[in-house]
Amino acid sequence: MKFSLSDHQEAIKENVAKLCSDFGDDYWLSHDESGKFPDRFFREMAKAGWLGIAMPEEYGGAGLGVTEAALLMHEVAYAGAMSAASAIHINIFGPHAIVVHGSAEQKERWLPGLIRGDWISCFGVTEPDVGLDTKCITTRAEKDGDTYVISGRKIWTSTAQDASKILLIARTSPMEDCVNPIDGLSLFYTDLDRDYCEVREIPKMGRKAVDSNTVFIDALRVPEADRIGEEGKGFRYLLDSLNPERILIAAEGIGIGRSALARAARYAGERNVFGRPIGQNQAIQHPLAESWCELEAAWLVTMQAAWLYDNGHDCGAQANASKYLAGEAGFRACERAVMCHGGMGYAKEFHVERLLREVLICRIAPVTPHLILSHIAERVLDLPKSY
Repeated sequence: MKFSLSDHQEAIKENVAKLCSDFGDDYWLSHDESGKFPDRFFREMAKAGWLGIAMPEEYGGAGLGVTEAALLMHEVAYAGAMSAASAIHINIFGPHAIVVHGSAEQKERWLPGLIRGDWISCFGVTEPDVGLDTKCITTRAEKDGDTYVISGRKIWTSTAQDASKILLIARTSPMEDCVNPIDGLSLFYTDLDRDYCEVREIPKMGRKAVDSNTVFIDALRVPEADRIGEEGKGFRYLLDSLNPERILIAAEGIGIGRSALARAARYAGERNVFGRPIGQNQAIQHPLAESWCELEAAWLVTMQAAWLYDNGHDCGAQANASKYLAGEAGFRACERAVMCHGGMGYAKEFHVERLLREVLICRIAPVTPHLILSHIAERVLDLPKSY
């Protein structure tokens, strides 16, 4: 049993951290205030080849695993929180369905551009009245010759303001005609054509630099060649991406939590009240130390889940547990960092309030902590299904 990283993995961490150091707190604060997409950061990550870390070498990727992708996203989130992580997140995990289920022609057509950063892509899955019950989506794709005509709505579609491509799931057969309700859904990767797609931004509490949107799709024509795999099996293809996404979100939540913890410890060592550093007080020490323990434990489960996935083992329980533990530990670390700073924690100049706002994403998305606990209760503890 080994707990150390390889020299190559350590080099990944070091090089990503070095690139991210060129984008300091002032850069991310300015984008948080302006709402502008961090295009320069995205371009530098693409130029360095990091967008293709987990994609095949023959298309320009590094051919590495989820473990290395998690190390990458941890460093990115540590440096720039979710504004940085979400700017490249879809390019890291989104193409997995293409890698596994796409045709040779589709891989050749799409993967090099994704790796080079030619396109900003978005992910069109969630719908306003469906939430996590993906089998009940109502966006329809009607076959018309060698094209599909797609109409419907998607919500919480990140980066759609700037995206030129969308990974889109739509129902091609009515659910009542399917033996299994998760059948009849098809997956497409296609152009986000603004003539047929209206993108409305959702004002939100954090991560303003990476937009979230409702996308209204009205008779979007999609070539059959843009359908990934077989018709009606799109939900099953998405399942191949769910565990990696949970692992990456966990790594991001831990990165944000560790950043907040480091800021809090530094402030506690420098801030003097009543003639002594506040970090000398156990009321400050103990919560921060507890957060360190929680983040370390979450990181070990995250690395275990990544190892299981990369080695072809079942990792569903560990991937979900890592996301749950990281989301909770990251949030507590950020909350404690704000409280450690006292009134200054509420001020933007110390950045911990921004980390607190952004780490909430890791608790909520892509699945809530409550559904994770239900999943583990059912699948691991063999308790009756509750929903």
